[in-house]
Amino acid sequence: MIFIFLVICNVDERLPQNWQMTWKAVGLFFAFLAGLTDILDGYIARKYNLITDFGQLMDPLADKIFMATTFIMLVDKGILEGWVAVIVLSREFLVTGLRLLGAGKGVVIPSDITGKLKTSLQMAFLVIGGSFWVLGWKGTQITQIVWAWWLWEISKWIIIFVTVYSGANYFYRLRHLYLDKKNH
Repeated sequence: MIFIFLVICNVDERLPQNWQMTWKAVGLFFAFLAGLTDILDGYIARKYNLITDFGQLMDPLADKIFMATTFIMLVDKGILEGWVAVIVLSREFLVTGLRLLGAGKGVVIPSDITGKLKTSLQMAFLVIGGSFWVLGWKGTQITQIVWAWWLWEISKWIIIFVTVYSGANYFYRLRHLYLDKKNH
C-alpha cells in the first residue's frame, strides 16, 4: 500500500486542480490503511501467538520503509524540514544495523515499548502532515495558521525527542552486542 501512496504523491500536482484534493485524500487513505494493517498484524500475531523470527525481522523493516517513504514525501512536498527526516531516518538505519549485528550473533531483537511508542507517535504525526498535504498547505502556509503551526511544532518536537530516545534506548539496552570483546 505504501507504494500506491508513493505513486499518488508523485502524480498529484500533474492532475487538474479540482482533482488534486480528492487524489491526495486517496493517497492519505492508503498511507493510513498501511499503518492500520501494521497495527492489526501485530495485534493478531500477539493474540494468537503467531510471533515468528521472520515477523520480528520483517515488521520493523516494513515500518522503516513506511516511515522513510512518508517522511521523504513530506519533505518533498515542502511540509517538513529535511533535517527532521534525517534524524528519523538515521535512527531507523542505526537500529536496523543493530538488528543486523544481533542477527549475526544469533540474537533476534524485537521491537520494544519505546520503538512501538515511537512508531505510533510518528504515524500520528504523519496523519497530521498528510492532512496538511491534502489541504495543499506547505511550510509557509502552516506558519500563518496559528493552531496548525502550534500543532505541527509541538508534535514535531515530540517525535524528535521520542525518536532519539528510542534509538538511544536500543543502543544502551543492547550494548553487549557491540561492546562484548569475546565475540569479535
